[in-house]
Amino acid sequence: MAQSGTLMGFVHRRRRGAELFLLVIALAVGIGGYAAVGIGVQGKVPADIVGYGGGLAALVIAAHVVVRLVAPYADPVLLPVVAALNGLGLAVIHRLDLAYQAEGGKHDYAQQQLIWMTLGVVLFVATLLLLRDHRVLQRFTYTSGLVAIGLLLLPMMPGIGTTINGARIWIHVGPFSFQPGEVAKVLLVVAFAGYLVLHRDALALAGRRVVFVDLPRGRDLGPILGMWLVSLGILVFQKDLGSSLLFFGLFLVMLYVATERPGWLLVGGVLFAGGAALGYELFGHVRTRFDIWLNPWQYYGKNGDLSFQPVEAMFGMGWGGLIGRGFGNGSPERVPYAESDFIIGAIGEELGLTAVIAVILLYGLIVERALRSALISRDGFGKLMATGLAGVFALQVFVVIGGVTRLIPLTGLTTPFLSYGGSSLVANWVIIALLLRISDQARRPVPDLSGDDDTSPDLEHTQVVKLS
Repeated sequence: MAQSGTLMGFVHRRRRGAELFLLVIALAVGIGGYAAVGIGVQGKVPADIVGYGGGLAALVIAAHVVVRLVAPYADPVLLPVVAALNGLGLAVIHRLDLAYQAEGGKHDYAQQQLIWMTLGVVLFVATLLLLRDHRVLQRFTYTSGLVAIGLLLLPMMPGIGTTINGARIWIHVGPFSFQPGEVAKVLLVVAFAGYLVLHRDALALAGRRVVFVDLPRGRDLGPILGMWLVSLGILVFQKDLGSSLLFFGLFLVMLYVATERPGWLLVGGVLFAGGAALGYELFGHVRTRFDIWLNPWQYYGKNGDLSFQPVEAMFGMGWGGLIGRGFGNGSPERVPYAESDFIIGAIGEELGLTAVIAVILLYGLIVERALRSALISRDGFGKLMATGLAGVFALQVFVVIGGVTRLIPLTGLTTPFLSYGGSSLVANWVIIALLLRISDQARRPVPDLSGDDDTSPDLEHTQVVKLS
């Protein structure tokens, strides 16, 4: 209690020491996993363990130092969780590299992924240094939307667009390949947040009431119909079911949070069901995905062996059981693209269901901390932006892991921070930087305008409630 008649509410602290402690645990996961792969596959600790561990520690500690200097009140849990996931992903990718090399391949995905992680941390640092206030991004609402649409259209351009595994979502410029949709998802969150802050009052107006649900007015359906058409365009022309689901679901979640109208969920659900039925009837690649999901055994070993990937992943996870076979005692390399699309299957086979549950819990922590930042944010744009970024992780993880475990049809998205892929990894590191900036702004102390100087500098925010 500061004075008689006032009551001290909640107190936030900087918690950078807690973040450093958690980072040590995260490094133990990454470096320990790398050592366990060497012992399990080759019977000895990798010779480069010191150099690898030192490099990984340098990246993580550099990120921590920058957060300590320029975002001292940021959430202390996000960075350690991301470091643990990224380190575990590197270890599993290294395990698959050794398996590929034993079969005569020359893959070195783990080294490439470490390079992409370095670039991701560099952009993470640059975002925190250059963006001192997330509210600046609201000025670029429509610019972000236009750039995002342009990036989504880039793979369709002749000469640079490339089709890989049936999806035209890549661009090639010289020796480099890039997936522009990963950047587009960040820009779309900015665009959606800025648009909904300006128009949420109009979008929240109720129209016709149907079965205890107030449907939106017909004149307000333009934005959701436009996003539905964009998602259908991605599905039809780029054959990318995962991105189509992600972008439409993201807009629907942010629209519901902004307006608090369940009617939007009903409208979105109807549009989604209609789009799914339309895609199934008109487009062969969508129908094939659904048929493989419903009847994988009909395609296994025949009809082009289209279900080989998901069926082998199920065999592997079933063999792994509760605690897994251990690194080196499984055969995760049997699954095509195990280092990217099916890395969860590799984890389930060699580390078991326990490790898969732990990974899902870590993703749940990311989403929970992002939503916590949204709740305490002092501005509407920050609330919606943090909610949208949380939705990116929640939807992507659900779609990916749901596809691998046959909960939903397989879509082909990458698992954040775990899967091999530079575009996804770099974009996700930038997303974490944005979340840390929002949480830092939200948790900073409110300036004391009373002239009293009796608060401790370690207090982040003190809420004072007057007693009657």
